[in-house]
Amino acid sequence: MIEVIKNQLRKIIKSDIEIDVIASEKEDFGHYSTNAAFKLAPILKKKPLEIANELAEKLKGTSDMFSRVEAVTPGFMNFWLAPEFLQSETRNILTKNQESRIKNQNRKLKINVEFVSANPTGPLTMANGRGGFYGDVLCNVLTKAGHKVTREFYVNDTGNQIKMLGESILGVIANNANNGKITRIEDKENLYKGEYIKDLAKKLKIKNKKAEELGKAAVKILLKEIQSSLKKAGIKYDVWFSEEKNLHKTGEVKKVLEFLRKKGLTEERENATWLKGSEVVLIKSDGNPTYFMVDIAYHLNKLAKRKFDLAIDIWGTDHHGAAIRLKKGVELLGIKPEKLKIILTQLVRLVSNGQEVKMSKRAGEFVTMDELLKEVGADVARFFFLMHSPDTHMDFDLDLAKERSQKNPVYYVQYAYVRAKNILAKSNLRATRYDLRSLSSDSEIKLMLEMAKWPDILAQTAEDYQVHRLTKYAMELAGAFHNFYEKERVIGVAQDLAGARLALVSATTTVMVNLFNILGISTPRKM
Repeated sequence: MIEVIKNQLRKIIKSDIEIDVIASEKEDFGHYSTNAAFKLAPILKKKPLEIANELAEKLKGTSDMFSRVEAVTPGFMNFWLAPEFLQSETRNILTKNQESRIKNQNRKLKINVEFVSANPTGPLTMANGRGGFYGDVLCNVLTKAGHKVTREFYVNDTGNQIKMLGESILGVIANNANNGKITRIEDKENLYKGEYIKDLAKKLKIKNKKAEELGKAAVKILLKEIQSSLKKAGIKYDVWFSEEKNLHKTGEVKKVLEFLRKKGLTEERENATWLKGSEVVLIKSDGNPTYFMVDIAYHLNKLAKRKFDLAIDIWGTDHHGAAIRLKKGVELLGIKPEKLKIILTQLVRLVSNGQEVKMSKRAGEFVTMDELLKEVGADVARFFFLMHSPDTHMDFDLDLAKERSQKNPVYYVQYAYVRAKNILAKSNLRATRYDLRSLSSDSEIKLMLEMAKWPDILAQTAEDYQVHRLTKYAMELAGAFHNFYEKERVIGVAQDLAGARLALVSATTTVMVNLFNILGISTPRKM
């Protein structure tokens, strides 16, 4: 819709200047508004309000798309879409033509989206759901917009944390045996703790195994559990990228280090290799590469070897410093930094009965993703996380999530779909046979307007990655339908009107199914 309005304006303006058209929050300011007059003012040497008035008059005489166009101080233009135009958009939904406008008009990209990528040293926590659901839905959006998307989980299956996992398990065995030989290990503050470590100790054959070997065996078990948890959450992956197999054993980390040395970008000091002129260590004094060294090798693999046009990483907020360094690192390798987009998700608290439920992966005091899904279900968990922008802190309200009423946003949205399907099931009329010109009440106009926004909502999200826009739209669409349901009868009125309203209901279910598919939530038969 936004592009349609822009095209109408371009025909009159006859200029390629970039203009903004936005959906208005309040109908008093139109269905849509634009700042076109402000953009033209420096060019035409006129006041914005004067230009806005001129454009409004021209639009009134050349387009039947609008029922009303007005210029307002200091120079904005507001548009109200004509009922006939909205009726036409509803027909497009029924004939599937609305889908044709959803494809991104920009260049189609080959995009790698890496998300969750939790260290395989423990089960996924509830907090992992934030990046997990966000990444999954972002991939759905980008795919729908026409991009070729690869979903990737980076498996950090080597390094000190693997050895520490093995030592944690040995500490449990030593404690159980009470033989005094290695009980000193469990006193280390950085060991992993919790019931899952005890479970691993029971599952693994410990005899004659070193800590690192034991850690790798434990990783295989934990990785299967992680994959199972993600499957329960409906989170899908195309690639599980092993750091050990794909970066170390192939020699890619060493190749990148050698490249940096040849470019004169490294220096040796304090028995370690540093990025020249910086405080960034590449190779530690023990000869092992740092996370930064491995990260730049990994992203060279993505952007140079596998030739992705864009790499999107979704990380936790504690990686802020690493994100800045990595952008600079890929630039040193000759890669344009804009080819790497790093999205940081802020902290999440689980709240129940007004109190925070504490979580600590190392201490073993955490709520797992499996526990959350069992408690509230995948649809609720997914929707609740997606309601918040990733750059904001959030409280996950466990009590509201368990609520089985319209207070619960997920219930409210899905109930609108169930209501619509029930109407269709009870009617013996065909939804596509009737003239839609009788759809002119306030509730019908509002519902048609909300449905007409769908291509814009998806296109905007594919551009700026603000996935929470989708859940907001779902609430607004559901609200428009509930309002229509309560104010207008579909069955039991004159046949022509019943048919038109039935077509409106059918179009609503079409948009809802498309939206629910993108969000990854179900379309229930009853509630």
